[in-house]
Amino acid sequence: MLEIKIKSLDGIADAARQFVDAMGENKVFAMFGPMGVGKTTFVKAVCEILGVEDTITSPTFAIVNEYRTNTGDQIFHFDFYRIRKVEEVYDMGYEDYVYSGAVCFLEWPELIEELLPEDAVRVTLSEEEDGTRTITLP
Repeated sequence: MLEIKIKSLDGIADAARQFVDAMGENKVFAMFGPMGVGKTTFVKAVCEILGVEDTITSPTFAIVNEYRTNTGDQIFHFDFYRIRKVEEVYDMGYEDYVYSGAVCFLEWPELIEELLPEDAVRVTLSEEEDGTRTITLP
């Protein structure tokens, strides 16, 4: 298990680099954590380390945002917070994205847990009393 600590926003780029180094060949990352813990902010930092130069925003209303790295690789960033029925996920073509071979970051995966690929990496983000964020990978 790997734990990455972020004591302030100044340390987020270093934490994102550690995360990218730990990604290996994995493609799907289910980002578990409560509202306000910094899931979107962390995904943004990871995307920047992976070479995304576009503006990276929360996909809360779009449900999925697509980014391209500076080498042309695709990254899909999902936010399932507004999903009310699993059928909505199928209607948006979820499987096409997740099984595309592109890197995928899924926020609020607990709302579609039964649809997560077996090889999805379950990443947990938590906040400690002093405000430090901890990113935990299995």
